Amino acid sequence: MPIASDVQGYVFKNSSIILLARIVGEDGLPITTSTLSSIDYTIYELGEANPDTLTAITGHTSVSVTIADTVFDQLQSDELWTVDTEGYNFKHVLDVSVDQAFAKAGVQYQVRFELTPTSGQTIVARFNLKSR
Repeated sequence: MPIASDVQGYVFKNSSIILLARIVGEDGLPITTSTLSSIDYTIYELGEANPDTLTAITGHTSVSVTIADTVFDQLQSDELWTVDTEGYNFKHVLDVSVDQAFAKAGVQYQVRFELTPTSGQTIVARFNLKSR
C-alpha cells in the first residue's frame, strides 16, 4: 500500500495558493481522470492548543472540484515542481476571489481533498499550511 504523508508548506495571509501533489490509488499507480468520479475539498483552521480541533472555513467547505481541471493523466514535471524528477498529477489553484481562505497570520490550516475513485476507497490528500 502506498505511504500517506501530508504536504507541508506556507501560505500568505489572504492569498491564493497552488497546491501540487503526486497522488496514487490503491494499486500504487498515479490516479488519472478516468479513475475518479469526484473531488471535494474543505479548508480547516486547526486549533492552536489541540490540532485535532478543526474549524471549517466559510466558503471552503465541501467544495466540488472539476476533475479534468485538477488531475493530469501524465505526470507533470515543470518549474512549479521541485520535489523530484518524477512529477505531479494533481494541481489545484485555490480560488479566494469570493471567500478568503487564510484570514489569519500565524495560524495552521489544513486543506483536505477527498477524491472518490470509480472503484475502491476514498483517497484523502492533505496540505498543512502555516499562514504568514
